[in-house]
Amino acid sequence: MDDRFLVTGGARLTGEVEVVGAKNSVLKLMAAALLAEGTTTITNCPQILDVPLMAEVLRGLGASVSHSGDTVVIDTPAEPKFHADFDAVKQFRASVCVLGPLIARCRRAVVALPGGDAIGSRPLDMHQNGLRLLGARSVIEHGCVVAEADTLIGAPIALEFPSVGATENILMAAVLAEGVTTIDNAAREPEIVDLCVMLQQMGAKISGAGTSTLTVEGVDRLQPVTHRVIGDRIVAATWAIAAVMTRGDIAVRGVDPQHLQLVLTKLSGAGATVTQYENGFRVAQSGRPVAVNYSTLPFPGFPTDLQPMAIALASISDGMSVITENVFEARFRFVEEMVRLGADARTDGHHAVIRGIERLSSAPVWSSDIRAGAGLVLAGLVADGVTEVHDVSHIDRGYPDFVEIMRSLGAQIERVEPLPQ
Repeated sequence: MDDRFLVTGGARLTGEVEVVGAKNSVLKLMAAALLAEGTTTITNCPQILDVPLMAEVLRGLGASVSHSGDTVVIDTPAEPKFHADFDAVKQFRASVCVLGPLIARCRRAVVALPGGDAIGSRPLDMHQNGLRLLGARSVIEHGCVVAEADTLIGAPIALEFPSVGATENILMAAVLAEGVTTIDNAAREPEIVDLCVMLQQMGAKISGAGTSTLTVEGVDRLQPVTHRVIGDRIVAATWAIAAVMTRGDIAVRGVDPQHLQLVLTKLSGAGATVTQYENGFRVAQSGRPVAVNYSTLPFPGFPTDLQPMAIALASISDGMSVITENVFEARFRFVEEMVRLGADARTDGHHAVIRGIERLSSAPVWSSDIRAGAGLVLAGLVADGVTEVHDVSHIDRGYPDFVEIMRSLGAQIERVEPLPQ
């Protein structure tokens, strides 16, 4: 039995939230510490389960890692180990981001195929093809990605899709390659820019961060640095959507609103009053939200990580919403759980059609991934009675102090641990 949340519907969420570092950035920054011998310090780290999990991956590769509060200190040896075994990487997808740094530093990498959220296939073909173009040999053997290279030589690389993970691994390999690498159709997410900023601080020569073309001039070595993680735009947007769903009023600090322009525009279209600040925003909703259509796309499009919350919002909005998923095909598993809560929803391929109703009906539901879990809690806030959300360990992987923050905003939510056997 896993922990579960009991969510009592009917509360209007109000107050202020301080967002800490981005989950989708901190894990890659920790991996980047492998690129330089010595002590790297990363601050503004979120206190989520994936951070100590990544610390274990790095320890398995020979690094020393200490974690206190929002600071992670990583001491990377002169000769890291190159084998990240299954026990270390099986629990979360981001562990595969050690592949690029290991091939760059050790000229060899053995990384077990990772686990993670059940949101659809995320093959490593583009990661491997990029490393091959840099001169590495890469195959999958015995459940591991095995890569090795005598030397890495810069090359032009064009991605079939702006994959965040592939962009990160190729980028981290290229910074220590000989010559110039260009990555066309590169991911443009703020977390990619954050990684580029840290690598530049370490001595890497990178141009084009935030655009679809990254140019990397390889250098001989990098130096360890101290770097602050950017604010988590997905967590920030979750609180914004919660404000709209509960007809509340929430101010969010600690995130660049430029990272959420399309999301905030959609919430304005749903009837919210949105005020932006230099380091955050405020979202207030007075009446029932108006139905809005959503289509997930790589940045600067609507994030796929917010698709479950968009469905939850659509389920109680006035009118019909069409939600199109263009990134992860299995994310619509979430709709099945929303139907348990009484949502008028159906799916057809990459599309979900949601007809909003006044109020959802409480029921037991199950989280399939981090964002689905958060979306189900938001749905429980606008359901009658008490909604049981199971498998909430997923939520712990992406949202620090989730229950405490919810309560501070006025939500009635309780964590229930299973009875000992």
